Parts: sequence; C-alpha cells; structure tokens
Amino acid sequence: MKTDRVRSAIVVLRWVLGVAILGEAARFAFSRSAAAEFAKTGMPDFIHIGLAWSEMAAAALFLIPGLTILGGRLLIAILGCAIVLHVLHGWFDVGGLAVYAAAAWAVMAGTAPPGAADEVTGRES
Repeated sequence: MKTDRVRSAIVVLRWVLGVAILGEAARFAFSRSAAAEFAKTGMPDFIHIGLAWSEMAAAALFLIPGLTILGGRLLIAILGCAIVLHVLHGWFDVGGLAVYAAAAWAVMAGTAPPGAADEVTGRES
C-alpha cells in the first residue's frame, strides 16, 4: 500500500514539474518582456530562444512515461546551464531553478527504467 502512495506521489510530482517547466519555458520563449529582460544580458537572442525551446522539449519528454529519465537528465543539464548563466550575470536568485532540478532528480530516482522489474511485485514496468 505504501508503494502505491509513493508511485502516485512520483507521478503527481512528474506532472506538476513537467507542466510548470513547460509553462515557464513557453513564457520565456514567447513573452516580449522576457525577451527584453534577456537582451539586457548582452547575450545573443539565439541563446534565449535555444534555452527556452530546449527546456520545452526536455519537459515534454519528461512527461512521457517511457522517456521520463531521458527528459529528466536533459532538464537537469539545461537547468544547470541556466543556473550558471544566472550566477555569471550576478543574478543569485536561482533557488527555483535548483528546486526544479532536485525535483527532476527525485522523479528519476523514483522511476524504474523501461523493462526493469518492479522491486515489490517482480513484474516488468
């Protein structure tokens, strides 16, 4: 019974995190104010667009059950790059990005790879 609650919690966390990151990345990609704010960094706009689209793609993969681990790895890498870019530009408010990365890691840790046997039931997932 406890295993079912843990599985349910992992699924809920995966969906909440995936949809939240997908929404934030879409806002970052399509918002004029986000583009204007990013322009202040002096970095080329293709970095802004590339970061946003790669985040959206990784979040979409993260939401697909068989691709959750791949999407999670990509999200952690992308969020890590975003944290580094923020810090290099003197923006030290990266707690939200760190929580997103930690949540992706937690979901990956609680997700069995496709074809792996379930520890409790012995059945393949």
